[in-house]
Amino acid sequence: MTKFSQTYPTDLKYTEWMLIMDFFPSNRMGRPRKWELWQIINAILYVVRTGCQWRMMPSDLPPWQTVYGYFRRWKKQGLWERINGVLVKKVRAKAKRKPEPSAAIIDSQSVKTSEGGEQRGVDVHKQTPGRKRHIIVDTLGLLLMVLVHSASLQDANGGYQLLQKFFDKIKHSVHNRWCRLKLIWADGAYAQIVAEVRKQFGWKLDIVRRSDKAKGFEILPHRWIVERTFGWLGRYRRLSRDFEHTVSSSEAVVYIASIRRMLKLATN
Repeated sequence: MTKFSQTYPTDLKYTEWMLIMDFFPSNRMGRPRKWELWQIINAILYVVRTGCQWRMMPSDLPPWQTVYGYFRRWKKQGLWERINGVLVKKVRAKAKRKPEPSAAIIDSQSVKTSEGGEQRGVDVHKQTPGRKRHIIVDTLGLLLMVLVHSASLQDANGGYQLLQKFFDKIKHSVHNRWCRLKLIWADGAYAQIVAEVRKQFGWKLDIVRRSDKAKGFEILPHRWIVERTFGWLGRYRRLSRDFEHTVSSSEAVVYIASIRRMLKLATN
């Protein structure tokens, strides 16, 4: 067994690894692993933070084929989303908040894509060719869920799809009866789905509008929280644009960036 160590600034601390190690199989039958799982995680974090290509990973990290293989396997298992959900509760508990939020904020971000890939389009309002990242966060700015789709899809439609996905997750959760979510803040682009969200999910979608008298930049109540989250995610260069071929990989990278930040919050 390789002794735990840190090589790059992106690497996990031992206390951070201890928080998530139980999500990953510690042993298996057959030939022993050449690389420890924490080394695989560190390599994935290196790619997400620096934005480098999988094939361009430093030679002292595990082979890129191995790292990418684990990334895809854990993505298909929904592991990144599960870890994110558990860490949200841990960070909220540390902040003296109840595990389940009673209020949230929703918004989207249009990003350019690299060549090729599924679900690509043009955001006609921002003239951005690529995809949209739709996220819902709690009042601490912690990521609750992400949905990536074509940039050509209107915010109202994309937002409704995200809320439907979030509702289905809560509905099938063993903690469903403890769900406290009642209120979601959003901007004017979501005004047309207010009644439908109330009818289908029982949530109040509160539209925070920009003042008609405002000139230039204006900080809007509650909406600045989700904008700050986009800013935090933007520190991870793999998210500077959408480099992924599939939207599932795009969502996984967002979750990984969120996980990395929450591990620091949970252990500091």
